[in-house]
Amino acid sequence: MLSTRLDLARIRAALRNIDPVFLHTPLYQCDALGNELGCTVSIKLETANPVRSFKARGTELVASMLTDQGRTAAVCASAGNLGQALAWSGRRRGLDVTVVAARRAPAAKLERIRALGARLELVDGDFEMARERAVDIARERGIRLVEDSLDIETCEGAATIGLELAGGPASYDAVLIALGGGAMATGVGHVLKTLSPDAEVICVQPFGAPAMTHSWHRRHVVTTDSTDTIADGVAGRYPIPEVLDDLLAVADDAVLVHETSIVTGMRMLLERAGLVVEPSAALGVAAILEDRERFAGRHVATVICGSNVDPEAYHRWIRT
Repeated sequence: MLSTRLDLARIRAALRNIDPVFLHTPLYQCDALGNELGCTVSIKLETANPVRSFKARGTELVASMLTDQGRTAAVCASAGNLGQALAWSGRRRGLDVTVVAARRAPAAKLERIRALGARLELVDGDFEMARERAVDIARERGIRLVEDSLDIETCEGAATIGLELAGGPASYDAVLIALGGGAMATGVGHVLKTLSPDAEVICVQPFGAPAMTHSWHRRHVVTTDSTDTIADGVAGRYPIPEVLDDLLAVADDAVLVHETSIVTGMRMLLERAGLVVEPSAALGVAAILEDRERFAGRHVATVICGSNVDPEAYHRWIRT
């Protein structure tokens, strides 16, 4: 058995507490994309749901747990997608949700957080500054701080994606997973290494936000002073030690990709798959683009993790 904080029995049980609208998302082979990339490519589409990202798989578990405990409020820091998901799950259960985000976060994400009924507090700086403010709010108001990737529910909710991949009609030589805080990578990785151990679990991060990847390679936490990437959803600077330990147990590799490859990946997903995605969702395609020989002739699955992107920025990127 893998030595991580995650538990396969709990992951399977989690399916009962997640709204079915977030489960069994489309999984299909995209020949047009694979033909261009020189390998067989299957897409796991985690954007076909009310919050357009995978995050609600985890917040459904968090919100369910909080209501079972009689809690009435929660706060989180978010680059955008977690905040939307917690707002959606909290509204469904009558929780008062506060989201702290960086003022420079994509406007589309911030607007959606407000539309879902959460209180939104903006801070100057980046996600790590938002995290510090969320900690203060939780302490001041005596409410639950929801920490993505550290809270095991966020990892085990994301891990249900792995159940669907492992139980799908095909087997995969490699599964490419966007790496930020690590909830999806550790969750999906845990399930795959338990149920489909021959599948290579490869995590992908931008060169402009490399903290978790550097930490994985050096086997200890490595922080960075700043981030510089359009993939805001994975732009953390301070890896969480417990999450790194889980990642070390389940990931076969962690790679970095350039911004130009991310943009090319977004454009290819639009032109070959008809998908509008945010930069983080194109990391898997970017990894194939940067190492075609590694993936040539193999069956590769990539998780399309989010599509919350500002239209103006999106059109600017794909036209460059």
